[in-house]
Amino acid sequence: MSTRSQMWERLGDDVDVLVVGGGITGAGVARDAARRGLRVALVDMGDLASGTSSRSSKLVHGGLRYLETYELALVFESVSERRTLLDLAPHLVNPLAFLFPVYAGSRRNLWTINAGMWVYEGLSLFRSPKKPRRLKRSDVEREEPGLLLDGLKGAPLYYDCSTDDARLTLETALDAEAHGAIITTWACISSFLKDDAGRVSGAVVRDVLGGGHKEVRAAAVINATGPWTDHTLHMDGRQGPELLRPTKGVHVVVDAKRLAPRHAVVAFHPDDDRVLFVLPWGERTYIGTTDTDYEGDPAEVAATREDVDYLLAAANAHFPRAKLGHDDVVSTWAGLRPLIAPGGGANDVAESKVSREHQIVIGNDGLLTVAGGKLTTYRRMAAEAVDSAVQLLKLSGHLSTDLRDARTDSEPLPGAVGWPVDDDHAEVARRVERVGAGTLSSEVARHLGDTYGMRALAIAERCADDASLAAPLVEGRPEILAQVDWGIDEELAATVSDILIRRTQLFYRAYDQGLEAAARVADRMAERLGWDEATRQARLDDYAQEVARSRRWRDG
Repeated sequence: MSTRSQMWERLGDDVDVLVVGGGITGAGVARDAARRGLRVALVDMGDLASGTSSRSSKLVHGGLRYLETYELALVFESVSERRTLLDLAPHLVNPLAFLFPVYAGSRRNLWTINAGMWVYEGLSLFRSPKKPRRLKRSDVEREEPGLLLDGLKGAPLYYDCSTDDARLTLETALDAEAHGAIITTWACISSFLKDDAGRVSGAVVRDVLGGGHKEVRAAAVINATGPWTDHTLHMDGRQGPELLRPTKGVHVVVDAKRLAPRHAVVAFHPDDDRVLFVLPWGERTYIGTTDTDYEGDPAEVAATREDVDYLLAAANAHFPRAKLGHDDVVSTWAGLRPLIAPGGGANDVAESKVSREHQIVIGNDGLLTVAGGKLTTYRRMAAEAVDSAVQLLKLSGHLSTDLRDARTDSEPLPGAVGWPVDDDHAEVARRVERVGAGTLSSEVARHLGDTYGMRALAIAERCADDASLAAPLVEGRPEILAQVDWGIDEELAATVSDILIRRTQLFYRAYDQGLEAAARVADRMAERLGWDEATRQARLDDYAQEVARSRRWRDG
């Protein structure tokens, strides 16, 4: 794998497809196009998944609640993709039990919810990760201690999946690179290039970290910039209505010592009856999400005091003994859903009712935009976008090669190559521990296996060669120094934030959000990347600002 700086050096050759945006959709487009044999470059103004794709609810799910709005096609597509992603990335996509408590006075009675579960199962062709169950009140009391029992009628138990959204994006991009794509982070487009007919023929790209510009010429340009879609569309003076209606989704993280659900719990908010979740996350628990319109700068989206209070109220209503308060919040994150505006921009539809379907739009200037959709269906969205790009290439006479089948539905992501067919995470961890030759504890080995899949063996080999790499970044936690080096060498990490937010999850999970570890990470990166002191301090300051944004709600 090339480093980020090496990727920037490679950027500039003519390509068939230029993808603007390195979130899950853009990464999926790059993977699909590269696997077909197209020459591909992807650029993002920040890190991979630095926008919405690292700030989701971290679920690969069929969208049970979409049954209520009769979006059966979306549910069918989602549950089909859930099955596919379980096979493509078993180290990152894992079955998660969801408990759906139904109380007296709930807007849907127990019979209706149970019937909905069977419809959900039917749409998945009865291929859910595990079979659903119907729990009586006494069963719930035993299986989910602490859950509110007053008025409880029962609780269907069904299965969807959890994931690490940032790493799913990253591995998708890594697979694209393995098939020839140039993946360049911290590379912002300044303007589009046009041919004599006024059609988009590439972009001028600026190196955010090092300065300098390059022209990248492309036969097709795909806008996959998520919440920045309209900004990208309006570059160079384009006119037209807004395509998106972004809505903000906020999550809060608390210590599992304060609230430790055994299942993901579907919770209806006591004030407005909106659906949200209380989700187990190892030594932490997270609660989310909100769904409110947002009109500001996508880069500045953050939780407010109102958002945090709203989520804590829902958790406390369903787990009354928890009595969560502001002091219990370890971290927050906020992201924007790049939803397609209903009716060409009308905002008379409630936020939570806006469809999660996606659209592909080709402008008069040939710019292809893919927007909307959800994390779970990214692979299909990407395939449709590439299909459209291929048609453009054929019409313009730029298709110079016979294309292969991308096989994105059957070829595993990098960390899943060689993964046990029985999905035995513990066995992978044992192998990692053995390869580490006494440098790695069982906890660290399990963490590496679950994070990197079979690629963890190469990290363990590094530790076996140099035991200092097995040192923890935060005392008592499983993240280790080797992950910093691996992030630089193999995963395009170029800043402290890249490492602490998206290559590890210390930003979310550590009590201090990784602030103490930041200096050590910066020192290592400075040594490996040749930073001077000014650059080192700038990267630390950038990370401190990210933490401050996560904590901004505390100032009211």
